[in-house]
Amino acid sequence: MSAAEGAARAGAELLVEALVRHGVDTIFGFPGDTSIHFYDVIARRPQDVRHVLARDERHAAYMADGYARTLRRLGVCEAPSGAGAVYLASGLGEAFASGIPILAIATDNPHRSRGTSAISEIDQMALFSGVTKWRRTVDRTADLPGAVAEAITAATSGRPGPVVLIIPENVLEETADLPVGTGSSTVPAARPLAPTEAVNTVAEQIAQAARPAIVVGGGVHLSGAWRALTDLAEHAAIPVGTSIHGKGTLPEDHPLALGVVGANGAREYANDYLRNSDFVLFVGTRANATDTASFTAPPRSGTRIAHIDLSPERAGRNYPGSTPLVADAGAALDQLRQALPAADEQTRDGRIRALAAARQLWVTANSSPLPDPGDQRLQPRDVVRALHAQFGGSTWVVADAGTPTPFLASFWESSGAGWRVVIPRGHGPLGFAISAAIGVAVAHPGERILCLTTEGSVAMGLGDWETAGRLGLPITYVVLDNTSLGWIKMIQHLYAGGRYFAVDPGRIDPVLLANGMGLPAARAFDMEQLSVMIKEAATGGGPSVIHVRVPEHMDNPPPVEAWQAALAGTATQRPIH
Repeated sequence: MSAAEGAARAGAELLVEALVRHGVDTIFGFPGDTSIHFYDVIARRPQDVRHVLARDERHAAYMADGYARTLRRLGVCEAPSGAGAVYLASGLGEAFASGIPILAIATDNPHRSRGTSAISEIDQMALFSGVTKWRRTVDRTADLPGAVAEAITAATSGRPGPVVLIIPENVLEETADLPVGTGSSTVPAARPLAPTEAVNTVAEQIAQAARPAIVVGGGVHLSGAWRALTDLAEHAAIPVGTSIHGKGTLPEDHPLALGVVGANGAREYANDYLRNSDFVLFVGTRANATDTASFTAPPRSGTRIAHIDLSPERAGRNYPGSTPLVADAGAALDQLRQALPAADEQTRDGRIRALAAARQLWVTANSSPLPDPGDQRLQPRDVVRALHAQFGGSTWVVADAGTPTPFLASFWESSGAGWRVVIPRGHGPLGFAISAAIGVAVAHPGERILCLTTEGSVAMGLGDWETAGRLGLPITYVVLDNTSLGWIKMIQHLYAGGRYFAVDPGRIDPVLLANGMGLPAARAFDMEQLSVMIKEAATGGGPSVIHVRVPEHMDNPPPVEAWQAALAGTATQRPIH
């Protein structure tokens, strides 16, 4: 029993106590009129709760997202009423689409101002309905501890996701005398097993398959099922491909690793393998158009499909006739391994040799020097390889949608267990990575974080360079700058007859912007200079910025067929720039 328990306490004190007792020790946020009492309590409990001040509420949500993905623990963010709540909601969309457990605390106007057209009045329940899996307005101080417990359970149970507690200001002020319970904020909250009959059916299909494959997504990371995945793959000699969210679930230098599959940065041999597979097991992935190259890798007909997912609505949804296994990823993978006989040596050696040969052909094809794009610009492929050579495959990497995504997917080989490569593939928000990298750095104190962003994303999220500098976080920011909205420009090239409109904003100078916020920054004009900067950044203490100009796709348009294949999956997702 805490010293204060047994006496009436303000709602803000009960709220913080409930969070602490559920293992929450970090909150990302931005203060406002309605959150003053909450902040006052946090300020008086620095030994229990660390508050990370973001530069706006949207980026506080991105910080909580990066924190939660890489720590497998609830991320917590907060915002005041009105515009603060609107900003916070926009930052939760990516977490909602990607299944990331976040508790958002949105304080609100006091009861007495409801319906008076107060300056920050907005229907928060309606506002958050599209970006949270659970939401509740707490109208009584006595309900706060129970609401916190209920919210955290909802965020971490089933398919994880963001939830929101909406708390009027007067509820934080008023007092109540009641105990505060304890709980956990880690994921998964439970590990449900798959039905035995379904497991046996799938095990039999795998055993009969001549060319089986596994395709995994972020659900394997959130389950912490890396060992279970590796054990099954090695036991049955099954090649493993990943979505971008699943990147690194199996070390990408593993003999059975296909790497990233789908329509954004896949190595072609990986998609070819899936197109010709007779059985594919999806695990913790949406299996959407982008992840499957518009449902061609694997095809929807002629291939047996099984799908492990915590959500019964998602398991097998995109492949009619497949076998759903509604279960925790780690639990179901262990069940399948136990139900399967081990692959014989001939089968194992044959699959490994075939995959090694395909990988070597790809390496050879991608080893030739690329043409110099001129104008002191560098090729993104070469930049990513230089970064990997210095930082290593076990580094925490956070990247924005756009130029970094396909090059990281294809040329960055992740070797460390954990969600080591964080790219927002739920909704693909620009401006995500600068702030999310801060969440990752807070989650893993002292570890060097690599962040790849773009000039377009810098324009949307640069404020938190100040945050990284203020906190002295060891983050290396690399800005890949093509001075255009390249992806949209290519779509206009293909489908609007080359009539380019609203895709060429003016240049910005990331070096001056970073320097203005106190971060050391410089532009690399050639690969030799870049290598020196990378080495200095990797061994430095705090954050730094490296600016690299790269060519836009329009400098040397790839074959139309290649771009049409890449674009084919975008009908179900927001295009990236």
